[in-house]
Amino acid sequence: MLHAEEIEGRSVREVVRNTPLFALDAVVLDTETTGLDPKSARLVEIGAVRLGGGAAREDEVFQRFVRQESPIPAAAKAVHGIGDAELAGAPAFAEVQAELERFIEGRPVIGHAIGFDLAVFRRECERARLAPEAWRVIDTRLLAEIANPQLAEYSLEVLAAWLGVPVTQRHRAVADAKLTAAIFLALVPHLRGSGIRTLGEAQEACRGLTRALETYHRAGWVEPTRDLPDADRHGIERRLDSYPYRHAVRDVMRTPVCFIAPERLLREALALLVDRVISSVFVGSPEAPREVGIATERDMLRALRLRGAAALDESVGSIASRPLITVPADSFVYRALGRMRRFNIRHVAVAGEGGEIVGALSARDLLRLRTDAAVALGDDLDEAKDVAALARAWAKVPAVAASLLEEEVSARDCAGVVASELGALTRRAGELAEAQLRADGQGPPCPYSLLVLGSAGRGESLLALDQDHAVVFAEGEPDGPEDRWFAEFGRRVSDILHQVGVPYCPGGVMSGEPGFRGSLATWRGRIGHWISRANPDDLLSVDIFYDFRPVHGDGTLAAALWEEAWRGAKHAFGFLKLLAETNASQEDAFGFLGRLKTSEGRVDLKRLGLRPIVSSARLLALRHGIPERSTFDRLEGVRALRIGGASDLAAAIDVHERMLGLILRAQLADIAAGKKPSSRVPLTLAEKQGGLARLRSDLRLVAILDDLAQDQLSHSLR
Repeated sequence: MLHAEEIEGRSVREVVRNTPLFALDAVVLDTETTGLDPKSARLVEIGAVRLGGGAAREDEVFQRFVRQESPIPAAAKAVHGIGDAELAGAPAFAEVQAELERFIEGRPVIGHAIGFDLAVFRRECERARLAPEAWRVIDTRLLAEIANPQLAEYSLEVLAAWLGVPVTQRHRAVADAKLTAAIFLALVPHLRGSGIRTLGEAQEACRGLTRALETYHRAGWVEPTRDLPDADRHGIERRLDSYPYRHAVRDVMRTPVCFIAPERLLREALALLVDRVISSVFVGSPEAPREVGIATERDMLRALRLRGAAALDESVGSIASRPLITVPADSFVYRALGRMRRFNIRHVAVAGEGGEIVGALSARDLLRLRTDAAVALGDDLDEAKDVAALARAWAKVPAVAASLLEEEVSARDCAGVVASELGALTRRAGELAEAQLRADGQGPPCPYSLLVLGSAGRGESLLALDQDHAVVFAEGEPDGPEDRWFAEFGRRVSDILHQVGVPYCPGGVMSGEPGFRGSLATWRGRIGHWISRANPDDLLSVDIFYDFRPVHGDGTLAAALWEEAWRGAKHAFGFLKLLAETNASQEDAFGFLGRLKTSEGRVDLKRLGLRPIVSSARLLALRHGIPERSTFDRLEGVRALRIGGASDLAAAIDVHERMLGLILRAQLADIAAGKKPSSRVPLTLAEKQGGLARLRSDLRLVAILDDLAQDQLSHSLR
């Protein structure tokens, strides 16, 4: 059973993922549209019903028509019966979307073949200049194929007949949402029989339906298998929601306050922490607040570490800290943070106007607000009106990363925050560059998608950055008018990023360069060349290309490119062999007599550690057709195949996390010291963070992972 503090340490995403399917509090959604092509279809009607307690809540229904600028096509009206008369006086999409979001309230969203609905929603959001939906989605179409892969088709009628669900009405949004809810509930026992019990397990199983998902991508639908942080796998990255960053301490403090008499035993105090799911107790009497001390879980653990079980029979007063550090309940949170930093503590008491203790506040309580600082940063980037404002916003990123590390957020997640913000920065640079060209009377000649590559695409960016971006556009030949427009666009994007503080890429991996811009047809030609006739000179481009992520523009172009690139690489053994040979030639971390290669007391962990792990993970993912972006997901995906080397893959995941953490901490220390950050980690820092023996062991595993990749590829070629 999860206690409150354990839940705090996890994201809401993980808690929802672990919810059994039958117990989901969800919203079942359906739409009626003007057509079946997601590129042109418009929403006509949205219907939804809430699901909870194993049943659809018939009294919690959402139904709205959506205003249209053009007459409803006769073919569409023939299907759903909704015409211009029904839409007279209907609200615009933006108003309906806001109402729908309030109805959903963060719940998972269930739909049948919902990838189509998501694609239409995304288009409507783009037209209305709204942030696209960020729902945790479940597709009954995919779940049905898992539950019964022998069915000839998976329409609502066929599933209803198989599951014995009555069909009373079709082709109206609310009616179809209710039918989908009944089908979902009827599927749950079948899924449980297949070993799929929770939302997370269902999502993982759906990701394995490669053929079905390829059909979704070809149709231009949005893949519905991604969890909330990755919900926009092929589309434009979700904008971060705004959140007020000014809070009174009383809004975040914990109540009621827990007191214990000083003479009580430590074992009794520890029991209070466990039973009440708290991290500290006040030692003393509330009637005498000036004499009160505090005993935290760390104080108790320290006593047990020093004196063993005998400490449990000591008085809690003997370990209490005094004097008690307090902060006024009406003060702002930044004062509490400043006080914690000043006294190097993680807990403070909250005092009322009369000095009485009215609450408790811990660094863990403030983690939510620290994380929301990243959200505020995202808004700063999105709303920056010019390059100067963009630079001011970007300057906050190291402070956010440092705060997250202080709160013991994993290095992988910290790198994910940096990568997300780099994506937001690149997106805003693209928006500003496009606006500049429009002001000169040169709007985009065709749809396009701006991509980030490399670590930003993988979600693993640290703080020693340079630019890695590209652009794909709908049509145009090299050096044609479209290509020349995007060359200028790319140069302006690079100039903006360089001014903001992300330097030009020394290798020219920027969208203004000929090799990193092109039409969809041009990119297809490049991919075909790489796969069929690649040579070592191509591999720099290949290396980072397979990590790309769209951040601005038309995400469907990027989706098509992504799908073709991964599908083509899986069986291109010559191409994969060349990649493997390049990986094998990477520099060993050890030199003469097995000594660690260092320079000026530092070791380059990106070159000697991270890069080989990333390359091996990419190679394995390409070989086994695992179209994931992050190194973690790639290694986990290969491990899930159970084809050997599971323990080495698991160890590589841990090594990757430790190396990210070492580099990030070294970079933060360099920035604090006024130095340019790099991937070179001082051995003194490595010693403090786990020891040099651990570092040497981790670097030896890098070679083992490369051998594993080579073995799996060699086995494939035999």
